[in-house]
Amino acid sequence: MILDYQFTQQSRSDLRELKELVRHGENKHVEFKLKTNHPEKIIREIVAFANSDGGQLIIGVGDDKSIKGLKFADEDEFILRRAIERHIYPAIEYDVKHVVVEGDREVLIFNIPKSPFKPHYVDLDGIVENRRAYVRVEDRSVQASREMREILKGERKGQNIRFQYGDKERALMKYLADNERITVDTYANIANIPRKIASRTLIVLVLANVIKVQPHEVQDFFMAA
Repeated sequence: MILDYQFTQQSRSDLRELKELVRHGENKHVEFKLKTNHPEKIIREIVAFANSDGGQLIIGVGDDKSIKGLKFADEDEFILRRAIERHIYPAIEYDVKHVVVEGDREVLIFNIPKSPFKPHYVDLDGIVENRRAYVRVEDRSVQASREMREILKGERKGQNIRFQYGDKERALMKYLADNERITVDTYANIANIPRKIASRTLIVLVLANVIKVQPHEVQDFFMAA
């Protein structure tokens, strides 16, 4: 009876924590999914959390914050675990928690920490060129640009970044003194340099903490740090 009582108390505590998470809604660190339908799409969220600051993927909760739960949670967990193992490269660390919500229904909480091995990719067909990386932006997971992928690689390596402050860097900082943000294309235009050089310069300056990047699904924005 003591063990049953302790289990009940723990279950109630887990349910309270779940309801508190749901009450605050989806954000940079929390994503709701009602079911594990289309696991190849759901793993984008997991990759985005690993490539960003970590987060919790909650299965069994609707976008309207309704806690429906899963009738066969073990099956849903198996489906998603298999998709993670097959279609995320390189492999990520995560853990899964079951929370009883009503009768025999459960919610799954996948906890994904910030990864030291980013960038991670969704790899659906084994073709390197088709791999896609994702990052978390507010309450959405967006595909990482080439610049963002290079920044993630640079952060993983943790190297001391050195650069020469020349005309193109001065043009950038002058623009940012008068404007809140800039894109790669705008920078290439105002500095009169090829887009490839503009891209590389912005990547280096982000890694040197001179500027910061704001990922976006259409085009990234770069701002003064």
